[in-house]
Amino acid sequence: MERRKFLGGAAALGAAAALTACDGGNGETAGPAKGPAVVTRKRTLKMVTAWPKNFPGLGMSAERLARRITELTDGALTVKVFAAGELVGAFEAFDAVSSGTADCYHVADYYQQGKSKAFPFFTSVPFGMLADELYSWMKFDGGQALYDELCGKFNIRAHLAASTGSQMGGWYKRPINSLEDFKGLKVRMPGLGGEVLRRLGAATVALPGSEIFLSLQSGAIDGAEWIGPWNDLAFGMHKVADHYYYPGFHEPGAALALGFNLDVWNSFTENQKNLIQQLCDAEYMYSWAEYKVRNAEAQKTLAEQHGITPRAFPEEVVRELKRVSAEVLAEVAEEDDITRRVYQSMMAAKSKYQAYEETAEHAFIDARRLDSRPACE
Repeated sequence: MERRKFLGGAAALGAAAALTACDGGNGETAGPAKGPAVVTRKRTLKMVTAWPKNFPGLGMSAERLARRITELTDGALTVKVFAAGELVGAFEAFDAVSSGTADCYHVADYYQQGKSKAFPFFTSVPFGMLADELYSWMKFDGGQALYDELCGKFNIRAHLAASTGSQMGGWYKRPINSLEDFKGLKVRMPGLGGEVLRRLGAATVALPGSEIFLSLQSGAIDGAEWIGPWNDLAFGMHKVADHYYYPGFHEPGAALALGFNLDVWNSFTENQKNLIQQLCDAEYMYSWAEYKVRNAEAQKTLAEQHGITPRAFPEEVVRELKRVSAEVLAEVAEEDDITRRVYQSMMAAKSKYQAYEETAEHAFIDARRLDSRPACE
């Protein structure tokens, strides 16, 4: 009789466990029980972004990440995306996630340079790293550990999750023929690139993307950098400025971040954390490849349909931009301990990579430019 009571109780416990596994204990289905009961808690996460709704490239990158996280967790983590202005403004996303108002963000972290001058190094800095160099530093040369330390001060855990590759130097209403032409110009340029132009005599502002076109059109600004031909064409920059310059000294390999509220991040399972990290890695490479293709196509469209051909900044301008950029980076490195260590780590890594690149990528690019036609007899 005691044995029958035991078996009956065990069966009841087993049935209860099966029900808990099926509905998560709160009516949310988690699938049929297999082996020991595992409760899967379904959650909806709010992602805030710095991008206009349905914006090509960056906006779609955020949507893609949200969709893949949702799909590959079987809905355990459902990510809902809010474009800039829908929940918070473009420059308010970081604070919203830090405070817990939102769960995660998709932004350029150099927007946080007012909080720490170390943040721009994880997006892009003038004459800094190319997209592949930045990725290498983050993955193999200590960049991610420094990023974790910096973001942790603000209750954030962030990962690089998109890349635009090398950007353009910007659109100007008047030609830039010398250093004197920057004096008195009002230019949209965020990050430390803005500080470089200020030292050349320009007045710089950090407008969100949605305000650039109207500001150029109205004359509130005289020039602006945005991203590159794909996004610049989509914004209609060619309609309000005639002079398009390169190189994008300020953002040689701009990265965007997916950042989570640290408490939210710590609540994820290890499998969920690993999955998100792998999705960020994949999206970084995917978006970089997409920008390469779309920028090439858009540059051709700008030339053939709108008569816009990018022009190189004069050599004297580039040399001074490089000199002042080095000066700015060295100065901000003295702001505090974390910025100094980030600066030293990045510069050491960049120097190491360049030594190899001179005999690899750079040498090959130079060789590819050579005229392959046979010399005249």
